[in-house]
Amino acid sequence: MDNCIFCKIAKGEIPSSTIWEDDLFRVILDLSPATKGHALILPKKHMANIFEMDNETAEKVFVLASRIAKAMKETLKCDGLNIVQNNGEIAGQTVFHFHMHIIPRYTNDGQTIGWTPGTSEAEERDAIAKQIADALNK
Repeated sequence: MDNCIFCKIAKGEIPSSTIWEDDLFRVILDLSPATKGHALILPKKHMANIFEMDNETAEKVFVLASRIAKAMKETLKCDGLNIVQNNGEIAGQTVFHFHMHIIPRYTNDGQTIGWTPGTSEAEERDAIAKQIADALNK
């Protein structure tokens, strides 16, 4: 996609602090990091979100996320780590090129990632579970 900033970064047309690159992905340090070492996994092939991603790429992105997380734990000595991936404006996506955040967490880093827990009834959960299971089994 010609006007996609992440396509340009992934292809090396815009400079970045790259920590990993192969034929499918470029992994960069975020320009506005939540914490020290905050990285983004960018597929080189444009896809707006996870809904456009094929299964093979989805598998490979999570294998790569695991490798990066382990390297961060070893080198940055982080106390934990968040893997965050937003899909759609309502979910907080601001750049419409799939990307996965790998955010090292440190004691007292001042960051929060969370939601307000809701409630649900067993009947409602069962109905939703059936709808999703039926879609998976198509």
